[in-house]
Amino acid sequence: MDRAGIYIHVPFCRSRCSYCDFATGTFEAALAERYVGALAREIESFEFEDARTDVDTVYFGGGTPSLLTPAQVSRVLEAVRGRFRVDAAAEVTLEMNPGTVTAPGLRALRAAGVNRASFGAQTFDDRELKRLGRTHTADDTRRTFDRLRAAGFDNISFDLIAGLPRQTLAGWERNLEEALALRPEHLSLYLLEVHEGTPLAEQIRQGRYPSPDPDLAAEMYRLLVERARAAGYEQYEISNFGLPGRESRHNLKYWTGAPFYGFGNSAHSFDGRRARWANERDARAYVKLIEEKGDAVVSLEELDERGASAEALFLGLRLLSKGVDLAAHRARFHSDVRADYAADLARFDEAGLIEIEGDVLRLTPAGALLSNEVFAAFV
Repeated sequence: MDRAGIYIHVPFCRSRCSYCDFATGTFEAALAERYVGALAREIESFEFEDARTDVDTVYFGGGTPSLLTPAQVSRVLEAVRGRFRVDAAAEVTLEMNPGTVTAPGLRALRAAGVNRASFGAQTFDDRELKRLGRTHTADDTRRTFDRLRAAGFDNISFDLIAGLPRQTLAGWERNLEEALALRPEHLSLYLLEVHEGTPLAEQIRQGRYPSPDPDLAAEMYRLLVERARAAGYEQYEISNFGLPGRESRHNLKYWTGAPFYGFGNSAHSFDGRRARWANERDARAYVKLIEEKGDAVVSLEELDERGASAEALFLGLRLLSKGVDLAAHRARFHSDVRADYAADLARFDEAGLIEIEGDVLRLTPAGALLSNEVFAAFV
């Protein structure tokens, strides 16, 4: 994990989902072309003191990166390869929505170097998809999966959302059965969060939909953990499950403190030590800044030792099987976690949320479900 990861933000969508508060907007072909040019320029001119140039993951997120043409994706990847030393076996992921790709397009993406697909199935219930404002159907998901396999993709991840408006435990179980029957290499679970300012928040305020039921969402989470493990998936992170050897290598960088460099509007970066920085959130403003200045960074933060230590703790705890090596943490940050957080650790241990084996601190299954309560002690 000493090599860096590259994150590429693509902010375009066919339409905006009711629950989304990401930095995204409706696709416009002319803006997308300018945006790709800005991405290439930002990547090619990237400079940061002591930046690592060896890269083994590239991740196109969004938004819906699959709305770009394969030629545009290839142009961005060429810029990455021109500025960084990209490993020949690098994991190159592209997020996509069902129904936004064609068989020829997928073959072209494979030829450009994309070898992993992550796509938002979300649910296999068409009524739930409609309530979310999604533009695809469950059949689109099935067809997209088949096209990915036919195009040679042997590393596919599904996103699933639990706790949707009017979603039942029985309906969630049917979702899991269908997702596991298709057997993607990876599954990511998201528990629905209602963000102020989104259409879904307003719909709930108006009484059109009930507020999410946290107890039901917890049952859905437990059911996923149970069914995924029974199907041979390893829960290597709180919300992520992979067949053996199929963890998301890119996302592991976030949780292990490896460096990652983000390009595009709202993209964030971390140097692997203390420095974090972020780009302008608005896509049009980002393009203008890159075209006029060649730089779109709007915030830069230098973590102090305590902040860096706390961040490493709660990010490391997300890795359920690995946990946090307290001896390594002490050597890196000169911080004795047992002494510094003695009262909190005792409280969490009594509640059955953590366990300490030798020098390894881990969340328990109950702790994974209530992880935000544990993390709050370190923030």
